[in-house]
Amino acid sequence: MNVSIISPVYRAEKIVGELVRRVKQEIEPLSDSYEIILIDDFSPDNSWEVIKDIAASDSTVKGIRFSRNFGQHAAIKAGLENAQGDCCIVMDCDLQDDPKYFELLLEKMNEGYDIVYTRKITRNHSVFKNITARWFNRIFNWLLDNTNVQASGEVGSFSLISRKVVNAFNAYNDYQFHYVQVLRWLGFRSGAIDIQHNERLEGESTYTLKKLLKHAMVGIIYQTDKLLRVSIYIGFTFSIISLFLATILVVNYFISGPQPGWTSLIVVILFATGLILLSIGILGLYLGRMFEQVKSRPRYVIDEGVNVSNRTKPSNLTA
Repeated sequence: MNVSIISPVYRAEKIVGELVRRVKQEIEPLSDSYEIILIDDFSPDNSWEVIKDIAASDSTVKGIRFSRNFGQHAAIKAGLENAQGDCCIVMDCDLQDDPKYFELLLEKMNEGYDIVYTRKITRNHSVFKNITARWFNRIFNWLLDNTNVQASGEVGSFSLISRKVVNAFNAYNDYQFHYVQVLRWLGFRSGAIDIQHNERLEGESTYTLKKLLKHAMVGIIYQTDKLLRVSIYIGFTFSIISLFLATILVVNYFISGPQPGWTSLIVVILFATGLILLSIGILGLYLGRMFEQVKSRPRYVIDEGVNVSNRTKPSNLTA
């Protein structure tokens, strides 16, 4: 079976060499036909130079460099659109996803699954990141009405997908997206394996709190309209409460006369105004995402490629 291994690269000049060595070590006993696609997301270090040096002496290694930073998920899409394999393995470049699980992924696919996720038994992140990730996953799954653990926040991007899933993914035209969420939306028969999450080989994660919040917001807004429905429910609830309180105040006015209460009145007005602005803000976010989508810009632009011959979309070629 022809296998494509896809890995986005960012600030990984000291990792790329070991990544390629480990990947080749694990995939060669499993397949005599494979390719390793490394997508440099406009890394500010020398990652691209390292990729070019490796690819110059090894035709199984293919390199793509973006014209600017487009993000991890755009890099995954670029890899999938240029992959030749009968199946594709997507993994991070920091080797927290261990290539030793390639065999289990392929065995699971041979059982008849088109998508094989990996569930992390333990996560080697900071306590803060683990806690925030756990709560985000709970909230996100609630917003998506998601009860499928195999496609929920319990899994990461380290996965294997068949060629028909790759083709379906490449036809997905949302401007912003999350790789795992797209797989969940596509459907197909999916399974999962449990893995250990390794320590990062070198350096620290480039995902800051600001970037994580941005990814979370993109994922929620592009995958569900439940936030809009929740704002409607909140507005309706407070309207009922306001009508009930207004009735009490009118009755009390005729029974006891005017009562002091300016402070409470101002507090209620400010609170209600805050809810209105929140609802308008949520609506504005959805409108903004619609504006991004209808512009139909390419999801990424390739500046340079090495050993890459199948650039499927003319709009994604060098500007």
